[in-house]
Amino acid sequence: MGNDPMRRNEGAPGARILAFGGPQPARVVTNDDIAATVDTSDEWIRSRVGIASRRIAGPDESLADMAAAAGGKALAASGLSAADIDLVIVATCTPEAPIPNTAATVATRLGILAPGAYDLNAACAGFCYALATASDAVRAGTARHVLVIGAEKLSQWVDWTDRSTCIIFADGAGAAVVGPVTDPQAGPGIGPVVWGSDGGMADKIAIADRNSFIVQEGQAVFRWATTALHPVARKACELAGVDPTELAAFVPHQANLRIIEAIARKIGAPQARVADDIVHAGNTSSASIPLALSRMTERGEIGSGEAVLLLGFGAGISYAAQVITVP
Repeated sequence: MGNDPMRRNEGAPGARILAFGGPQPARVVTNDDIAATVDTSDEWIRSRVGIASRRIAGPDESLADMAAAAGGKALAASGLSAADIDLVIVATCTPEAPIPNTAATVATRLGILAPGAYDLNAACAGFCYALATASDAVRAGTARHVLVIGAEKLSQWVDWTDRSTCIIFADGAGAAVVGPVTDPQAGPGIGPVVWGSDGGMADKIAIADRNSFIVQEGQAVFRWATTALHPVARKACELAGVDPTELAAFVPHQANLRIIEAIARKIGAPQARVADDIVHAGNTSSASIPLALSRMTERGEIGSGEAVLLLGFGAGISYAAQVITVP
């Protein structure tokens, strides 16, 4: 090789989302259903977290089942074939087991042959982390088309006698297909990510070991989320060159309706439609943002070419935000 520089891949000038997909488990669990076994009520749950119902996977419905359903729907909507996908990323913190990874299993089920495939665990920020790494891969030339899936089966890690958690968490999967921006003048469809973490608060949302259930210190998480995250969201807008007043929608992680509304007020985008998928989907961790995006596009609440701010945050403590253009 001598003194010649090592060859590099030729990447794209930017990356964009081509399509979304967000099917949900069929089983609906209402607040009244939970109140039948736990000391709570529909009014109590709605007033504290804003949830009316949630979806829970069936006993034979695995994490990979939900991820494959979401990925297949996004792939079909993108107009691409399985042969066009060369990287699959599954963001999840709730696999049944750590080995094998979910991504490779899902890729095979969808007929995607020999892609790069890995799982990513940034908990509730996972989809935004995965979207950012997919965008970087496309821009660097490491991949051309990436299937990004956020999937969680939280029900298997929840103590259904613990009122502080069983009212909140749910199951689901959402996906997006990421590809190159072919017109440099069009600008990127996925803006720069602003991400970070605070390991000093890692014990505020945790699963102690393989024989334990998820626990969280709700008030500590609420205080952190409502004070620390709106500057992150505004910074993502700044880096993308989009003023908050230009946003069509704000799609944060669906953690708690009170948290969502508090952050939205501080961003300075009163015209933006704020996702409230949590009301009927519950908190689905890394699946919540792509599920909400899929639903909002299907209902026509956000249109092609519009700017949308994403903000993921949760256990770790990890967080990430970016502005995207709706496909």
